[in-house]
Amino acid sequence: MSIFVVDSNFFIEAHRATYPLDVARGFWNKIQQLATDQRLISIDKVKAELFDNHEDELKEWCEASLPIDFFAETGSSIAEYTNVIRWANSRSGHYLPRALSEFLDGDEADAFLVGFALVDASNRTIVTQEKSEPLRQNKIKIPEPCNALGVNYCNTIEMFRRLGETF
Repeated sequence: MSIFVVDSNFFIEAHRATYPLDVARGFWNKIQQLATDQRLISIDKVKAELFDNHEDELKEWCEASLPIDFFAETGSSIAEYTNVIRWANSRSGHYLPRALSEFLDGDEADAFLVGFALVDASNRTIVTQEKSEPLRQNKIKIPEPCNALGVNYCNTIEMFRRLGETF
């Protein structure tokens, strides 16, 4: 069974721009259902990005609506995370030092997200709104390590299409 692992921007962009909690209840009900059915998960680092220093409606919704085990611990994927770090360091001739530093920051979710998906790359797909920009040097976008390391990714709408879900 394919599992979709969501990035922070999945929630943030949906809440702030596309599917506000007070308007698009069908979207949020569908997310809750997919999470309950364990078709949709995320990681502890995404939780930190969403929750730390934020007291807002999105945090409240996540706390009230998502299963307690929705945000998986990344400790079991350290070996795969190390492979992501190796890939990033091998690209030091392309990326600016600040881009590498940001990507490799232990508080940032992106590298951990890719590492977590690598644990079971044939069954885990990252859901992110980021688009591939292989020539960009000042930011490492999630699709770049995914493409290099064989991790599947898609955006929110493509996830719903792959799941055959509507709302």
